[in-house]
Amino acid sequence: MSVAPRSPRSAAAVDVILRDGATLRLRAPAKEDAGALAAFLTGLSERSFYMRFHGIRRVDDSLVRHFLEPDWQERGVLVGELDDRIVAVAEYMRLRDESAAEAAFAVADEHQRRGIGTRLLEQLALRAAEAGIERFVAEVLPENRAMLGVFDGTGLEVTRELDGGEFEVRFPIAPTERYMRTRDERDHLAVTASLRPFFEPKSVAVIGASRRRGSIGGELFRNVLAADFVGAAYPINRDAEPVGGVPAYKSVADLPEVADLAVVCLPGPLVLDAAEAALASGMKALCVISSGFAEVGAEGRERQERLLDLVRAHGGRLVGPNCLGIAVPRLGLNATFGPRPLPPGPIAFSSQSGALGLALLEKASERRLGFSSFVSIGNKADVSSNDLLEWWEDDNETELVLLYLESFGNPQKFARLAQRVARRKPVLALKSGSTEAGARAASSHTAALASSDTAVEALFRQAGVIRAGTLEELVDAAALLSSQPLPRGRRVGVLTNAGGLGILCADACAAAGLELPELSEETRAALQPLLPDEASLANPVDLLGSATGATFEAVIPALLEDKRLDSLIVLFVPPVVAGADEVAAAIQAAVERGATDKPVLAVLISRDGTPAALREGGSSVASFAYPESAARALGLAAARAEWLRRPAGTVPSAPDVDVAAARRIVETAINGHSEAWLDAEATRGLLEAYGVAVVPERVAQTADEAVEAARELGLPVVLKTAAAGAHKTEQGGVALDLRDETQVRAAAERIGPPLLVQPMISGGAELLAGIVQDPVFGPLVAFGPGGVFAELIGAAAFRIAPLTDLDANELVQEGKAGRLIAGFRGALAADAPALVELLHRLSRLAQDLSEVAELDLNPVISLPDGYVAVDARVRVAGRASRPALKGW
Repeated sequence: MSVAPRSPRSAAAVDVILRDGATLRLRAPAKEDAGALAAFLTGLSERSFYMRFHGIRRVDDSLVRHFLEPDWQERGVLVGELDDRIVAVAEYMRLRDESAAEAAFAVADEHQRRGIGTRLLEQLALRAAEAGIERFVAEVLPENRAMLGVFDGTGLEVTRELDGGEFEVRFPIAPTERYMRTRDERDHLAVTASLRPFFEPKSVAVIGASRRRGSIGGELFRNVLAADFVGAAYPINRDAEPVGGVPAYKSVADLPEVADLAVVCLPGPLVLDAAEAALASGMKALCVISSGFAEVGAEGRERQERLLDLVRAHGGRLVGPNCLGIAVPRLGLNATFGPRPLPPGPIAFSSQSGALGLALLEKASERRLGFSSFVSIGNKADVSSNDLLEWWEDDNETELVLLYLESFGNPQKFARLAQRVARRKPVLALKSGSTEAGARAASSHTAALASSDTAVEALFRQAGVIRAGTLEELVDAAALLSSQPLPRGRRVGVLTNAGGLGILCADACAAAGLELPELSEETRAALQPLLPDEASLANPVDLLGSATGATFEAVIPALLEDKRLDSLIVLFVPPVVAGADEVAAAIQAAVERGATDKPVLAVLISRDGTPAALREGGSSVASFAYPESAARALGLAAARAEWLRRPAGTVPSAPDVDVAAARRIVETAINGHSEAWLDAEATRGLLEAYGVAVVPERVAQTADEAVEAARELGLPVVLKTAAAGAHKTEQGGVALDLRDETQVRAAAERIGPPLLVQPMISGGAELLAGIVQDPVFGPLVAFGPGGVFAELIGAAAFRIAPLTDLDANELVQEGKAGRLIAGFRGALAADAPALVELLHRLSRLAQDLSEVAELDLNPVISLPDGYVAVDARVRVAGRASRPALKGW
């Protein structure tokens, strides 16, 4: 086959994380690597060299040249680099069967058993797949158990056969759900190991800790001392001046030990030298407080890239730069420049913004919320929210995770991670940037309906992340979820001493998706003798202004025992006859005596704020400032409970598709262009390659050809423009229900060539199905009502690919599309399973071909026995040339 130019994506460097938490850079070798490659090969032990090269006996120029400058079509090569040395090499070579390639790798003896071989294989497979290779073959000596173990442990479907004294190992390289799960497990163990020095340091060095009051480094070091850190703390400054009474050091080289964690508080231009010295001393965990990096422009971005290169070259990890710091209250670690140490507790918090992080911590402090850890990730050059979720998943001190997010580095990894963590502990997120800054230039209905916030909503919904709309809502939800059981349902009882307040709460509950059912007859009978005749026994229960603490204490148990209620909100405004402290104590006593498993929320509006009885840690009641706040928090808790009851879902095995044929169509269309719209023939070929049911059609260039096509297909017909990418209806390029040849000819002459002729399909609901490649979130699958009013109705729902069986079923069954499919206003129900299969096929297409930027099927006619797509538009675009450097 002809050799294509080197793929810039395949040749790009990528950093991987190893079993022990160290990082390693993988990249394609170049001519200038000849000496380093020769040194690596020569340095292999006799056994390692034999295991890799079998019959080759020595290292010579021809062997070294073999690895240099791969073309990434016939041959791909990656080298692993650590401390400016090549420590591993892997390659694939395409076989006579062009869908297969032979794979092999070697690792320096001193770096074996660290998981390097597995990481090489993962990255090699990704690059080989881009070249159209579908499976790897390897020849392995039986005694090379380590190599056999690498192949067997990938999570791929490996087969092996002993032939001529060697094992022939074969496996497909397309990622399966099992492979993704196994790879995620490897990532989890590795990332957790890499973050241990941040969360369990035995010693901390603060580089730039000045004795001058008011300096960031000096105040941060004093915060470490004030929080009573359980380990050793070392201040470092150029004059070795003591800080806070602690002897200082001029450099990390002077320290009595290698510190576990280095916190850098220096002006931006001085950070690189300090970081290099710390890493060279053996430190693996850096938290860079300093600003002057990517947030200030091109010069700062270049400095940040150099900083990250330094950290990765030494196998380390980096929090920041431009961050507030890190705190672990149970260790007495407060390596932040916040105003006070955090109280210990069950909440872990990550903030991309230092200022907003401080604001939330202040609000949380007012609510007596405690923290297991706090990390300000700043520019998140390395450590991100994804990494922190890996740590917090197994952290026994963490019961609830809070995230403030401004951007996503790897949203698909976030979705898998958050979904896994959320099964064990709540994940709450506040995501900024939820509105579009200006109109989005979208060409298809699917793209016009999508937005950045649409993708965020889809991501959080699938992952089980609870999304707060405001900082107040985030704190309220955290207060509720960290102190109360989850409600079993959305049925709420409201108890109040003020009717107006009860009405406000009822309205807020309805807005939050909660319901106020009637109380049971037993409950009403139990309440009647406790209340005056004028009191309301409806829901809300109005005790009237004469109610005292004793009244609340007597009524609450009956409401908690009502099986029609899943939760209780108690409201109180101080009248003359009772005070907030008295009622708070009564509410607390009633709930504790009842030992309920239902959440109880209280809103006591008082001049002095929340009464002490409800402020103290360990209160059995969650307190809120306003009824609306309580209702919103309870709505989020109910949504979490529903998500936990929802099955996890699985990604179905791939349907029969012809990926190679589809890829040829896409590559032919792009062929030197940055983007292109597929013509009718290419669009049909792409959809048929993925098994999408499309309407029969003929392309015509003249009116006579259109008439002939109509005769062949059978009247009535539809005539459309076949111009690539055209919005047919908006441009007047559609003529429907043409019942004779005269009408066909007239329509053809009006619309003009090229033309599409299709049989008229009627009798089913019009739906929209499509995909769009979001530049941040990757492939989104859309589904909703279709036709010319799709954008006006705006009821399309989105999910991030790959779709699980549950995702696809929800898209088909829920919302306005679900009502249409079920048979709206007496219409016949559509074939829902066929539509589910359509969505899975589109999901697979979106994953396989990221070059398909937009695909719009509108309308899809849903029928009682299947569906048919009667119009399709597809835009393809070249992929970004530089993939992410972070490989996990």
